[in-house]
Amino acid sequence: MHKKKGILFVLSGPSGVGKGTIKEALLKTMNDICLSISATTRKPRSDEIHGEDYFFVGENEFEEMIVSDKLLEWAEVYTNRYGTPRGFVLEHLNRGSDVLLEIDIQGALQVKNKMPEAVFIFLSPPNIDELARRLCGRGQDSQESIDLRLATCEAEMAHIKYYNYVVVNNHIDEAVEKVRSIIQAERCKLNNLSLG
Repeated sequence: MHKKKGILFVLSGPSGVGKGTIKEALLKTMNDICLSISATTRKPRSDEIHGEDYFFVGENEFEEMIVSDKLLEWAEVYTNRYGTPRGFVLEHLNRGSDVLLEIDIQGALQVKNKMPEAVFIFLSPPNIDELARRLCGRGQDSQESIDLRLATCEAEMAHIKYYNYVVVNNHIDEAVEKVRSIIQAERCKLNNLSLG
């Protein structure tokens, strides 16, 4: 018995819930999952490598990717665009590699429309108060920005119904363990194995 195609795991949740932290922790301990690399129109920072951190593309190329349906999802963040290249994800899945995509909720819902067979994991804050505390604690956001994010978070929580799993990020180690368990369980599902 071995796996047929790879599985796309979409880790998503409100801003400030800890998606990036959990993704990093997972990748440190799981060397058999590939992180999806986003395409972006923003300029690379000095320590960033094309094809490793992001695929850095121009506005015209990004527009062409949208028009020709080469992105599983995309969004405009401030003045830059970010998207998930369909080809990169499919190439890894077809090779039998699992792919992890860490993304915001709007992006996850776009992916669900195009690849409903993916496994969607919603990372939830223990409660809105805790999320507020985390956002304030980061010291990166103005009060106005925090208020907006909290209002957005409440609206985003309504999208939980579109996900396969919910993991409450109360303690980072426990949350990482739960996400890892979901990945292992999905790999053991009969429809993800080829028998014979």
